[in-house]
Amino acid sequence: MPEVGFYYLSRTPMPHALSLLLGRTLQAGERALVFCQDEAQVEALDAALWLDDGADWLPHGRAASGHARDQPIWLSTAGEAVNGARFLFLVNSVGPMSLTGFTRVFDVFDGALETIVTAARIRWQQAVQAGLAPSYWQEGLRGWERKTG
Repeated sequence: MPEVGFYYLSRTPMPHALSLLLGRTLQAGERALVFCQDEAQVEALDAALWLDDGADWLPHGRAASGHARDQPIWLSTAGEAVNGARFLFLVNSVGPMSLTGFTRVFDVFDGALETIVTAARIRWQQAVQAGLAPSYWQEGLRGWERKTG
């Protein structure tokens, strides 16, 4: 069973928050699959990760660029970790049907959009019903803070 964390964005734009979390993923020696809602979101994140000045360089790819096995970070609308990723990042989305093969799941969502927050609450309930013990993280003054209750 994977470790599942819900990351509530309240101050940081999604692309920058993802770049910071993905940077930590690479530092830990892991690979990541970033699951996006649609191809437009893949394209936007692709450009943002290349241009983000707040994080280290983040080598990544997507279907349009190919070479999935060579990419430590793969941006996709499919739930398959074609790059061998064990870390899954869900971006304001429901995600793939199966979490099999992943050791960590980061459900990162924009707290300013009520429909996104409502959908995240439903995913939280689904995770609990599936026997997972999700954690909840919110942005604080000094970074991510784990919340309880």
